[in-house]
Amino acid sequence: MSWLRALKETARSGLTIERRRLEPLIAVRGAAGLALVIGVSLTLFGPAVAASSAFGAFQAAIATFQRSWRPRPVLALVSGASLAVSTFTGYLTGSHPALFLALLALWTFLSGLAWATGPTVGIIASSNVAIMLVTVTLPASVAEAAGHAAMIAFGGVVQAALVVLFPVRRWGAQRDALADALAAEADYARRLRHDPVAPFDPQPLMTARLAAAVSERQARRRPAELHGTRGLAERVRPVLASLADPAIGVPAEGPERDRVRELLAAAGSVLDAAARAIRQGEPVKAPPAALAALRTPDTGAILHGPARRAATRLSALLADVLETAQGQGTGEGGGAGTGAGGGAGQDGGKGRGGDPHRPRATLPSLVPVALRTMRAELRADSPVLRHAVRVTAVATTGYLLGGALPLGHGYWAPMTSVMVMRPDFSQTYARSVARFGGTLVGVALATAVVRAAHPDTYTSGAIAVVCAFAMYLVMRTGYAAANVCISAYVVFLLGMAGTDWSQSVPERVVLTLLGGFLAMAAYAVYPAWETPRLRTRLADWLTADGRYAAAVVAHYADPPGAAAEGRAGGEGRDLSDVRAALLGAREARIAWQDALARAADEPVRHRGLSRAAADGAGHALAQLARVAMLLEAHLPDRGAARVPGAARLADALRRSTEEGARAVRERRAPAWEEVRAELARWDGDAVPDPDPVLRKGAGLLLAALDELAEALADAPAERAKG
Repeated sequence: MSWLRALKETARSGLTIERRRLEPLIAVRGAAGLALVIGVSLTLFGPAVAASSAFGAFQAAIATFQRSWRPRPVLALVSGASLAVSTFTGYLTGSHPALFLALLALWTFLSGLAWATGPTVGIIASSNVAIMLVTVTLPASVAEAAGHAAMIAFGGVVQAALVVLFPVRRWGAQRDALADALAAEADYARRLRHDPVAPFDPQPLMTARLAAAVSERQARRRPAELHGTRGLAERVRPVLASLADPAIGVPAEGPERDRVRELLAAAGSVLDAAARAIRQGEPVKAPPAALAALRTPDTGAILHGPARRAATRLSALLADVLETAQGQGTGEGGGAGTGAGGGAGQDGGKGRGGDPHRPRATLPSLVPVALRTMRAELRADSPVLRHAVRVTAVATTGYLLGGALPLGHGYWAPMTSVMVMRPDFSQTYARSVARFGGTLVGVALATAVVRAAHPDTYTSGAIAVVCAFAMYLVMRTGYAAANVCISAYVVFLLGMAGTDWSQSVPERVVLTLLGGFLAMAAYAVYPAWETPRLRTRLADWLTADGRYAAAVVAHYADPPGAAAEGRAGGEGRDLSDVRAALLGAREARIAWQDALARAADEPVRHRGLSRAAADGAGHALAQLARVAMLLEAHLPDRGAARVPGAARLADALRRSTEEGARAVRERRAPAWEEVRAELARWDGDAVPDPDPVLRKGAGLLLAALDELAEALADAPAERAKG
């Protein structure tokens, strides 16, 4: 992609307003906390303290909107406290320009490294640096700075208290995550009716898994319908795939296929009903026709072999989904068969009534983990380190330029840079364009209001609260829309503190443009392109898929022992290695998809992996994981005989995919001769009576690997054409 086209695409992305579900009650709560803090501060301490405390409450409310599964009060408290520390520390060095510049560089560098621990921490850290640049200009002494810092922390406390006292949709984020996973499976079931090998994006299941991690206290308070449903959802997906697959399930046409289509349609209706009930916290209203289709005894007469077993498991699993969504089940899916991952939903501690849950680590215990993660990024090839270096250089340069220009309020330039810069190209450029466009519109609106109304201190504070409410309301629809409100908010807030709007507005526009330009130029000069790393991401995914397939095949060679007492079909067996490999494969796939999306907007040539080759390779690896999942859905039950040759095949898969991953990284053609030779032994009667499902699945695994090799074999030719 050329630079001109990349700039057009990122500009369009930055100015796009998305249709998102608005949450007015949460916006009202955040604005109410801000109004309370401003009112108390104005009454007791005056406009300057009110302005700094308002920044604390404003930022704490923004923290509660982040995509994090931490309790919202905790996010508000952490945001307020960290901003208070930043502000006070910044003021202590503010009278010494060289010392403050060094502190700004250190703070900015650490905020850049913080992105290694996740976007929520990165956003909070970056916002702290940006707001610190404003708030350090308000106090006049150390004592006043301490008072300002205390009021900033007070703003976080107020927002946290309001979340506790006036909750909106308790467990709403967790409900949405689980409902999205069930709805995605419902859509998958319907697509399988027409495309038996339809792809499935595991992202909703991974998100639901993250949302399911709770503390012991949360586990005792968690709604009953959120107990265990995720584990059942994990096991539904492979059963759906195995029922529809023509190689392992039923023929492509005929009475059996018609029956499978009917079961898939019924499964989609039941899963949709469960998703709606969990999202709204209401009783499940499953369609009677769908329930009748799942319960009819005709299924046993029409379907046979693996398809009949899959249909029986599907019916039992969906019954457990309905029971658990009603808040009546144990969440363990008893009697549902072996399903996907076996232990899905059982990888944590014990909650209410013995129901398994994923334990969430406490914040203090995560501090050393975060420090180790940030330290691990201190290497030359780390994109996070490059981001930290870029944002540090831009912030310090912007601060020096802003101070040298005869405009005043020079902190606007570095503040803009820190707010718009992200570790990847597309977000940085899109946010820079959105920041400038939003600033122009917001400043124009604020200017019109000021000229027409000439608001006093209290009126300016009230209008600032209204602007904050509008920002909270639309912040998830796009960065440009949010910046319109932010720009107006800052103008009125500083106007409340006594800053002349006629001076601050033109300066803000010019310095915002300067900050955005510095951010964009820094990425062009010192980039961290994702495109050259695509082969590495693809190799990681191949390795993870190979480990998953090998772990599944190995269980055919050595079926687990007796099941836990009271469980049917081997439900209690240990499949922790399969589960861990499955999660690794999913994480590698999502990392590949994210990298591919980032690379799509970069002005960089493909460097040996064209878009067509990347799409073909991605499809092949998705099929490899799908076949491994089908084999997992049909793992042998308790007491089954060992499958001769399965152990050798598992070893061949593991070694071949690891060697293939090295070949992908080195731009060589991967080969699967060891896997091919092992399957030839099976066909030559060296392996007597192989399991029919495993034999078919092994052939499909090799076909997926061959498809990957073919996709990558075209890459050099396409590179020459490009």
